[in-house]
Amino acid sequence: MLLSWKPLLFAAVVTAVLCPFSEGTLSKKDKKAKKTKELTIDKRPANSDVHERGLVVENAHGKEIVKEHARCHEASAEDAKFPATSLAYVTPWNSHGYDVAKQFGGKFTYLSPVWLQVKRQHGTFRIDGGHDIDTGWLKEVRKNRKIKIVPRLLFDGWRAEDFQAVLGNVKVAQSMSTILADYLVDNDFHGCVIEVWSQFGGHMRVELAALVNIMADTLHKDKLKAILVIPPPVGRSAMFGAADFKRLAPSVDGFSLMTYDFSSPASPGPNAPITWMEECVKALAPGADEPYRSKILLGLNFYGYSYSGGHGVPVIGHEYIKVLHNHSPTLKWDKVTAEHSLEYKVNKAKHKVFFPTLLSIHRRLELAKKLGVGISIWEIGQGLDYFYELL
Repeated sequence: MLLSWKPLLFAAVVTAVLCPFSEGTLSKKDKKAKKTKELTIDKRPANSDVHERGLVVENAHGKEIVKEHARCHEASAEDAKFPATSLAYVTPWNSHGYDVAKQFGGKFTYLSPVWLQVKRQHGTFRIDGGHDIDTGWLKEVRKNRKIKIVPRLLFDGWRAEDFQAVLGNVKVAQSMSTILADYLVDNDFHGCVIEVWSQFGGHMRVELAALVNIMADTLHKDKLKAILVIPPPVGRSAMFGAADFKRLAPSVDGFSLMTYDFSSPASPGPNAPITWMEECVKALAPGADEPYRSKILLGLNFYGYSYSGGHGVPVIGHEYIKVLHNHSPTLKWDKVTAEHSLEYKVNKAKHKVFFPTLLSIHRRLELAKKLGVGISIWEIGQGLDYFYELL
């Protein structure tokens, strides 16, 4: 569900594997009981935006979130409030994002459908993922808008020898990049979002930067954009730092910074403490006058996590609404992390949930403005509809 963190390490380096989380389910008795509490979603247009309705507050109430989350102010659907670059991911497995893009597409600079993979086979390259391209949806999203479509590109199924072939040979890297550029032009895209850095687990940074620069320079010849996904530079698995940023910033058009997934089942907590997010930006570009700081796109998670009994699972919008509706928990605001959380019990097992709210998103948008950076959202099929009124 999240942007992939699958380190691929060479030769003597051990491959790191992230295990999926699991959580206890409701018993048959519980499921039967919950069916008696019907949930009806109110989708009537709102007469004013979320600020005017007094919803961007610390003392948020679950019942109010359930009541208002799908009610949007249609008059502001195309009104972009965030002044800097904004990128939104859309995934085929959370199809609601396609509807969000049609309704609120005017608020985004870039839209990145998670569609493409570059493959290497028998020494040749090809771009896969064309079966996911929805031309009808693209036409509707683009209508009367200046939005740029930059699908995400994965190096899918690559082995060590595949990477060695492109990292060690400029001509091969250029050949691959040209094939990519031709594909993007043929499909009327404006560039792509490259996700490859985390696959190396922090190794071969200089060589990897050279490859990304070749890709970016090749795309630029066709007036295409190259945006790179990067892991956070501060934390338990820092694999990208200021030196890497300096090598890449002159060529790369944007850096989709993954400032989320701060906590883990072993240490449950907030998704992205706001102070940590600020540290991550400043670790890459310390000074406010840094010439390339504006290329950083601060990552905003529109999903959350639920922790229970040493396990953790992702939570997306409709699941969060069901928890609020079925359990009526109290939301608590943490002023230090700038996040809301809640607790509830199922069969005496306590669950603690961290999920974005209007205020937590508002504070991060204000942080991005203060730092002079853009934003990247993972991903718009997972959040609540009224979130987009803030953008």
